[in-house]
Amino acid sequence: MERTEMLAEYQKCKTDPVYFIKKYINIVHPIKGIIPFNLYRFQERIVNEIDSHRFNIIKKFRQAGVTTIMCAYSLWLAVFQDNKSILVVSIGDRESKAFLARVTAMYEDLPAFLQPETPEKNKSTIVFSTGSKIKSQPAGAGRGESTSLLIVDEAAFVDNMDEFWAAVYPTISTGGAAVLLSTVNGTSNLYYKLYTEAQDGKNNFNPIDIFWREHPEYTDEWAEEIRPNIGERAWIQEYECQFLGTGDTFLNRSTLQKLIDSTSKEYYSKYTNMMRVWRDPEPYCHYMLCADASYGTNKDNSAFHIINLYNGEQVAEFYSNKISLKDFAKVIFDEGNRYNLAYTVVERNGLGLALIQDLFQSFEYENMWEDEKGDLGLLLSSKNRDIVLNCMETAVRTSKIRINSERTVHELTSFIITEGGKIQADKGRNDDLVMSLALGAFAAEKIIEQSPMELSKGQNEKKAPEYFGSMAKYDKKGAETMKDYLTWILK
Repeated sequence: MERTEMLAEYQKCKTDPVYFIKKYINIVHPIKGIIPFNLYRFQERIVNEIDSHRFNIIKKFRQAGVTTIMCAYSLWLAVFQDNKSILVVSIGDRESKAFLARVTAMYEDLPAFLQPETPEKNKSTIVFSTGSKIKSQPAGAGRGESTSLLIVDEAAFVDNMDEFWAAVYPTISTGGAAVLLSTVNGTSNLYYKLYTEAQDGKNNFNPIDIFWREHPEYTDEWAEEIRPNIGERAWIQEYECQFLGTGDTFLNRSTLQKLIDSTSKEYYSKYTNMMRVWRDPEPYCHYMLCADASYGTNKDNSAFHIINLYNGEQVAEFYSNKISLKDFAKVIFDEGNRYNLAYTVVERNGLGLALIQDLFQSFEYENMWEDEKGDLGLLLSSKNRDIVLNCMETAVRTSKIRINSERTVHELTSFIITEGGKIQADKGRNDDLVMSLALGAFAAEKIIEQSPMELSKGQNEKKAPEYFGSMAKYDKKGAETMKDYLTWILK
C-alpha cells in the first residue's frame, strides 16, 4: 500500500469506528477460529450509539458479543485519539485480565501502519504512544485518576456496585463518558435502577436494548434446542432480558414467556407519551377502562388500561407518576367517552374515592362500576385482594385478556409471591399496571357471570350474553366480528 493510500485509510478508520472494526479487527470464534469481526446490524447499532452518547447503559442477552465490541471500541479510541484514559471494570480479576488480553490480541493483528508503539504493556494496562491508555481492573481496585471512558462489564453482577459507582463517578464527572453493559440480574441492584430510570428519562443514560432474534445465528430452531437445557427462568432472564423478581413470580414461567412473545410495538402515544394506543375504538364494541390512582408526586403511578370486552384485547394503556388527580380524571373522562362510553372501574380506596367523585360529580361520567351495595368503585381489602388477583391470573393465563404492553409485562415479571405468601411487587418495583389490570379482570368476570344467558331450543349449549352480543345485528361485518368474539367469550 502506498503512503498516500495508508494516510487515507488511516483517516477513514479514525473517523469511523464501525469501518475500522469491520475491516481490521479479528476475533476468535468458538467454532470457526480466528475470523474478521464482521459486525451484525445490531452490533453496528451499539457502536454508533456509544460513539454518539456520553452515557450509555446496555441491556444484553448472553453471547451477544457486546464485551468484544467494547474491546474493539476501546482499542479504536486509544489508537486514533490522543491522551484518552480508558478504564474497564469487570466483576473479578480473571475477567479484567481476559478483557485486556482480547484488546492485546486485536492490537497485535493490526497492520503496522495502524499500530502505535506501546511503551508499556502488561496484564492490566496498555499505554500507547498516542498518550492514550487502556486499564482493566476488577471492581473495588484502586481508583481516583480522571477517566475519559469508563466501561463496566456485567454491571448487574458487580458486588457493592452502589459504593463503587459513588466512588468512581467523580473521575468522569468533568467530561468523561461511561458505558454500563450487562445481562439482567433481578431488580435489587444499581444496574436495574439506572436502566429503568434511563427508560423513564430520569437520568442521562442512553438505554440500548438488544434482542436475541437480532442475532443471525440465533434461530427459532436454536431457541427450541437451548431453552429446555437452561430452564425457563434462566431463558426469560438471560435471553429475553426480563428483570425477574427475587421470589417466585405470581404468573408461571410459561405464561410470562407467552406474554413476552405477544407484546406489540405497534402503538402511538398521547398526552406527552403517558398513554399508548394499540387500537382506536370500533363502533360495535364495548370497552372497559380500569384505573388505579396515585398522587402524582414522582413515586407511584396513576395507571389505567382500556380493554375490548368482546375479545379481551388491551387496546390502550396510561401510565404516569406526574399527572395530578384532577387531570387524571379528565383523561379518563375523555378516553372513556372516546371508547364508546367505556365501563369504568376505579379502585375505591382513599385516593380512589376522590377520583370517583371527580368522575361522577365534576365530569358527570355515569358508566361506572357499582358493587352489590350500589357503591361506585371496587374496594380492595385483605379479604378480596387475592380473589381479584387470581381472576387476573386466570384471565391472562387463558388469554381471556390479551396484553399488548411491554410495560405491563415488565411489571408482571417482578410481581411475586414472598416467602411469607404475600403477593406484591418485588422490592424497588411498581405494580400500578398490575393492580389496575386485576380490577378489570375481576369486573369483566362479574359482568359475564351476571349477564343473562339463553339456551337454544332443545340444546344444552351456551349462548352469548346479551351484553356482549347485542351489537352484532347492525351489519354483516358486525355479525362476522361477533362470531370471532363469541369464541373468546364462551371458551
